[in-house]
Amino acid sequence: MSEDLNTIDVATTVDARGSACPGPLLEAKKGIGKVKVGEVLEVYSNDSGTRKDIPAWANKVGHDYLGAMEADGYDKHFVRRNK
Repeated sequence: MSEDLNTIDVATTVDARGSACPGPLLEAKKGIGKVKVGEVLEVYSNDSGTRKDIPAWANKVGHDYLGAMEADGYDKHFVRRNK
């Protein structure tokens, strides 16, 4: 099941641009609590470590990492809350 990240319905966006590791991951952990089960959290980050950290965290805690897309100088990561 692959979703089009350009048209995904995002419940909350966390802007962690300018924050170095582990900042974006900590912001994602806080942000996931603001979305309901089944909703999607979007995380903005320009820290390259986030590309590995967010998917690993989502998998570890049981959320769905939907993917990332490049924007103007940063990445947008998408995580669906499962519990």
